[in-house]
Amino acid sequence: MSNIKIIPLGGVRENGKNLYVVEVEDEIFVLDCGLKYPENELLGIDVVIPDFTYLEENADRVAGVFLTHGHADAIGALPYFVSKMNVPVFGTALTIELAKLSVNANDESKQFNEFHVIDEHTEIDFAHATVSFFRTTHTIPESVGINLKTKEGNIVYTGDFKFDQSAVAMYKTDYGRLAEIGKEGVLALLSDSSNAESTVQTASEREIADEVLDTIRYWEGRIIVASVASNLQRVQQILNAAAKANRKVVLTGQDVERIIRTAMKLNRLHLPSEDLLVTLKEMKKYSPEEILILESGRMGEPIKSLQRMANGAHRSLRIEKGDLVYITTTPTTAMETVVAKTEDMIYRAGGVVKQISENFRVSGHANANDLQLMLNFMNPKYFIPVQGEYRQLAAHADLAHEVGMAYKDIYITGRGDILEYAKGKMAYAGSTTADNVMIDGLGVGDIGNIVLRDRKILSEDGIFVAVVTINRREQKIVSAPQITSRGFVYVKTSRDLMKECSKMISDIVEKHLQSKDFEWSKLKQDIRDQLGRYLFEQTKRRPVILPVIMEATQRKRSRN
Repeated sequence: MSNIKIIPLGGVRENGKNLYVVEVEDEIFVLDCGLKYPENELLGIDVVIPDFTYLEENADRVAGVFLTHGHADAIGALPYFVSKMNVPVFGTALTIELAKLSVNANDESKQFNEFHVIDEHTEIDFAHATVSFFRTTHTIPESVGINLKTKEGNIVYTGDFKFDQSAVAMYKTDYGRLAEIGKEGVLALLSDSSNAESTVQTASEREIADEVLDTIRYWEGRIIVASVASNLQRVQQILNAAAKANRKVVLTGQDVERIIRTAMKLNRLHLPSEDLLVTLKEMKKYSPEEILILESGRMGEPIKSLQRMANGAHRSLRIEKGDLVYITTTPTTAMETVVAKTEDMIYRAGGVVKQISENFRVSGHANANDLQLMLNFMNPKYFIPVQGEYRQLAAHADLAHEVGMAYKDIYITGRGDILEYAKGKMAYAGSTTADNVMIDGLGVGDIGNIVLRDRKILSEDGIFVAVVTINRREQKIVSAPQITSRGFVYVKTSRDLMKECSKMISDIVEKHLQSKDFEWSKLKQDIRDQLGRYLFEQTKRRPVILPVIMEATQRKRSRN
């Protein structure tokens, strides 16, 4: 009997950052290697990636990384992974090209080149498992699910998927292959839970294409379309509609241009006419009703770019009176407030906002009915909902129970949980390190909870700096405390508070100078403690207190 372990290092109880480890005997298979964009409390953080510690400790056993599609939640952490570990990476042609863009943009990983292109017909034999793939429907071409065939049965990972009966050939699900895998026998199913709470029927892409065309065709002014750069299905619909409405398309941002050029090179995206795209400089030659601006924003996220356009901070564009801002991405629950604020800013700037989600339920992820259909296709012995917040995983577990699965065979895991299949049974077998690794500029993982806590305090209550110069030999204060405050109180209207703080600091310093066991650390901590209590009593705020103690030294002049 084979020993099998399944370990989610990301993608559970969170949105994005998908990375799932499947161990079959002594071989490790890595399914996806994604990132997630930071939530509001992660101040200053660019992106968050999984913790690779477990994989680094077992690097000699990693057979490869297998990618389901080309979105950031599946490939975004790859540069950081391959900069540490030289293992083969497998994916479809488009997924690999997009992964290469990401890997080559990182100085630490750009030398990596062990990429292998697969398709839905590929089977890769390893010592203890055979890896194969099946076509799925998502918002990007060449999206696939992954099947690991073992002696104990198939282990299936769906990746991001939905079912759309009217999907065009490039996006069609291979239903026959799903049925075939299910008939072979599925030991464990790892399935997308992002839309598990919704029972609303998702609009077909044909319906969405008609809606996009109607919106673009009948607006008389300039149109700014906000779209996620890697949602190539939506981008294609926008290009098609622009061509039919006799509009030229302006691409803003390097991300969208690189992705579109890559997809065009592989014939996964088509320009309806050769002269459809124009540059920002060429845009001036056309009237507003002849222009459509496709805005994707930094890292493919368009909402913040729209804010910059609205407040005049964008490097090349600003929203003008009569502009239609057409938001073709569906915000997550966490982003709804941000989108609402953005909408208000656009109206203040003179624009008009329309969201594609106003008329349709738009999603690239399976709803409750689709998820149950996948469960019925696979009929797994064990079920592990992945890709979603806890409530979405729990909703997916309930859906599995409704189609006949016992709750004891459903595992809602946390990051780092180890599920082990041994002696014919699946059970929890401990956990491993799986923290969030935060990327801030060039720093990878050097930002921890203490730094984030200080950033949060600074953002809320500011900083209070006290500088004192002392002479330890003479046991006196050479220079009275100089106090500087930023983001705490308005100094000019708080002179009494500052005087009292200065006196308190002087008293503390003098007390320590008179002590026989003077220690710098104790002095600074005493200032922080006493001053912190006083400031909270007076203001109900807790600023970061930074005492700076300098020592004056006197050198005797030598006499000649």
